[in-house]
Amino acid sequence: MEPEGRERVRALLEAVRAEGRTALTAPEGGVLAKAYGIAVPDEATARDADEAVACAERLGGSVVLKIVSPGIPHKTDAGGVVTGVSGAAEVRSAFRRIIGNAESFAPGARIDGVQVQRLVGPGREVVIGAVTDPAFGKVVAFGLGGVLVEVLKDVTFRLAPVTAGEARSMLDSIGAAEILRGVRGAPPVDRWALAEQIRRVSLLVTDFPEIAEMDLNPVIATPEGAVAADVRVLLSRESAKVRRRHGREEILASMRRLMEPRSVAVIGASEERGKIGNSVMRNLVDGGFAGEIHPVNPKGGDILGRKAYRSVTDIPGEVDVAVFAIPAGLVAPALEAVGRKGIPNAVLIPSGFAEAGEPGLQEEIVAIGERFGLRLLGPNIYGYYSPWHSLCATFCTPYDVRGGVALTSQSGGIGMAVLGFARSTGMGVSAIVGLGNKADLDEDDLLTWFGEDPRTRCVAMHLEDLKDGRAFVEAARATVPKKPVVVLKAGRTGAGARAAGSHTGALAGDDAVYDDILRQAGVIRAPGLRDMLEYARALPVLPVPRGDNVLVITGAGGSGVLLSDAVVDNGLSLMEIPPDLDAAFRAFIPPFGAAGNPVDITGGEPPSTYGATIRLGMEDPRVHALVLGYWHTVVTPPMVFAELTARVVREFRERGIEKPVVASLAGDTEVEEACAYLYERGVVAYPYTTETPVAVLGAKYRWARAAGLL
Repeated sequence: MEPEGRERVRALLEAVRAEGRTALTAPEGGVLAKAYGIAVPDEATARDADEAVACAERLGGSVVLKIVSPGIPHKTDAGGVVTGVSGAAEVRSAFRRIIGNAESFAPGARIDGVQVQRLVGPGREVVIGAVTDPAFGKVVAFGLGGVLVEVLKDVTFRLAPVTAGEARSMLDSIGAAEILRGVRGAPPVDRWALAEQIRRVSLLVTDFPEIAEMDLNPVIATPEGAVAADVRVLLSRESAKVRRRHGREEILASMRRLMEPRSVAVIGASEERGKIGNSVMRNLVDGGFAGEIHPVNPKGGDILGRKAYRSVTDIPGEVDVAVFAIPAGLVAPALEAVGRKGIPNAVLIPSGFAEAGEPGLQEEIVAIGERFGLRLLGPNIYGYYSPWHSLCATFCTPYDVRGGVALTSQSGGIGMAVLGFARSTGMGVSAIVGLGNKADLDEDDLLTWFGEDPRTRCVAMHLEDLKDGRAFVEAARATVPKKPVVVLKAGRTGAGARAAGSHTGALAGDDAVYDDILRQAGVIRAPGLRDMLEYARALPVLPVPRGDNVLVITGAGGSGVLLSDAVVDNGLSLMEIPPDLDAAFRAFIPPFGAAGNPVDITGGEPPSTYGATIRLGMEDPRVHALVLGYWHTVVTPPMVFAELTARVVREFRERGIEKPVVASLAGDTEVEEACAYLYERGVVAYPYTTETPVAVLGAKYRWARAAGLL
């Protein structure tokens, strides 16, 4: 933006602030818009009826009259807007009516006059706006506008500032995108003009962080351009707090010592069973941690056969991690000692901080951490697991099955659900980490590490909020091209609860913003806890699809219909079967079966029919993913189906042909064993459900698209 434009905006905002106001009048909003090249109708402000008539005559044609008053932010509510006015008599009458309505609505409010604005012709009404999100900062919005904007809620969001390409993508991200392209004979709108309005709004709010909310509503979009008929701007009452940011290399260096420590100190270690300090020590010792374990207890002596130090400063040599198992009130002085010792990481298990109404205690430990360059995990957590290093730094049950899934949770209860799922499914993990209050270390720190960790193949995170959404998006964008990131964001029902003074602010409920921005970052959002865990378990198992064609092969017509529905519901494409492949399938299925897609081989067919049809799907390069529906029969028992399916998939894998294969098994309890057998051999299979196998396939496709692999 030109320097002169920025200076005009800065001068205006300073003048508004000097008056103690947070809401700009409509003419002031127009000044901001014009300074940034945002098209608005010609207008003028009249102080009396005669001046209003003169303004209307100068503008020509029909006009709109609007009250100009800092004390009346919602002009329509006050009866302060009259549209479609023409001729001197109508203008005088409208002017007087607006003034009278305003004086009745807000007695004593300062009235600066009436805005006389050229009436914008008909077109598509959209809203363009911006809001300051607690997690993501400046966010720009686009959607259908007009009086129904908060009813329809057809809005999409992006981080500001946006590029021209990102702005254009917003036009296609709303449900009513086709309307903008022209429907039922209506011409398409000027998409470049709309995208440019979005881009310029995003620049304005980025250049001036004091703008808390902004609305262009309605913006009238036509084939010839886009004009903002009304501009509303709200300023923040206080400056945003600047969060301390850590550089990527700094994060990786600290996280390496946390996740791959050579020496661990346990502050509050105890010989007494039932105490957290004893449980942490036992888990470290019994888990086989090969590094040094140093118990710290003011009484000294020996704990679990290891010398106990009265202070952490007495420990010889370097220590990578200090695990705290002492009451909240004792943490600060002990943390000072950890800082003096030069230990880079503190794992704070104790509760009793901000979550318990003690923000001062939490602020104190954060200040200590910053003073010593000490990173804090927690407080109020169950600890963490790093199985590849035989590290179980937690007071909960141990877990040592190594694998490629890293899981984090903000909640201890969710963390234990993660642990139980991992144990019941045998899912190998690279880490399980509790985040708790996130006084310091949070999701973006962990994601930065897991993105580089060669043992981690998928990251799954339960979160209730993000302290720094932009840092998380940055970490996600760096990670997604290499491995999937799955997020379970809690708190969907809180959407829209934030008090807002604009349409955009009302629409930008936490969940609405999270949903769009996480999707743009390539993150796979799980609808529920079980979904997050199943995605995390399945994604490393499934090969990357090489195309969009999904083929359903089923032994039961009913399952085939449900599986086909699930394919569509998950944004996947049912393949249109070419004639030659259709004929090949028909050679193996009975006359009363059905080719096409789904391929229904019927339940009475022997194992050879399952094997032959699965081979056809694996062999044909036009088929990119297979969804199998099995029906338990005595002709083809569950384990027979599982063994032959696994054998076929293995044969093709050995030939260099890999495709995602998921399966739904319907039958008696024997199908559970069959599913476990298949899963262990690279076929993601589930009993008693047609939705879950296709949902995980859909998640794999979403990641592949986000990673640029399709």
